[in-house]
Amino acid sequence: MAPDENLPDEQQTQPERGERIAKWLARAGVASRRDAEELLTRGKVRLNNVVIKHPATFVTQGDLVTVGGKLIDEPERTRLWRYHKPDGLVTTHRDPEDRPTVFAKLPPTLPRVVSVGRLDLNSEGLLLLTNDGGLSRRLELPATGWLRRYRVRVHGEVDPNELAALAKGVVVEGTRYGPIEAGLDSKKGENAWLTVSLREGRNREIRRVMNHLGLQVTRLIRIAYGPFQLGDLKRGEVEEVPAKVLREQLPADAGDAGAAPKRRR
Repeated sequence: MAPDENLPDEQQTQPERGERIAKWLARAGVASRRDAEELLTRGKVRLNNVVIKHPATFVTQGDLVTVGGKLIDEPERTRLWRYHKPDGLVTTHRDPEDRPTVFAKLPPTLPRVVSVGRLDLNSEGLLLLTNDGGLSRRLELPATGWLRRYRVRVHGEVDPNELAALAKGVVVEGTRYGPIEAGLDSKKGENAWLTVSLREGRNREIRRVMNHLGLQVTRLIRIAYGPFQLGDLKRGEVEEVPAKVLREQLPADAGDAGAAPKRRR
């Protein structure tokens, strides 16, 4: 029976048909679902020694999947790690400018992981890592509703009224940013520390908004992503979130996180 493209993914994954190959590859930690679909388009994926290009292909128990000639193991249970990203690292697996990357600095004992969102080169703090590309994509969405919280050091004259007004959203150079909670924590001369919270987390959002207010960001540290905290994690340190905690904290639609993969008939 041909797949019904109008059905949501949850209904597309039926026991007798297995799991969509792009989602399977994402859970196996090969790539995000979007990147997995690109691998399919490029003819890099084989299922039982046959080149597969259509994302509506399903993988079942015992199938052999290779990517670029490498055999891919069945997905493990979903796992999540907290990582204290230092500044000076880019959040990518390969950088065209050959700058040091987060993934090159991770302990070799970790499986292949992807990040939940990103922190730019000069930002530091909490970065969530997972072996499940599908989970990563889901947790990045603003619809998940998770608050990202930051400590931000700025240079310039801070106006508490302007910070409070960010709760209504702001337009910067034609781009509309959603509500931002920002408060002044301390001030010394022309330097100040702020606590900033937001749900969208667009590229360089905090830096652009602060610049719009006449403030230069000199340090940016993410201290929380949803229910997960940076805590006392040291720079460059990685710590796995216990499976029980992961199951308790993930959104209800995040699937069987922390559980062993189900058998597919």
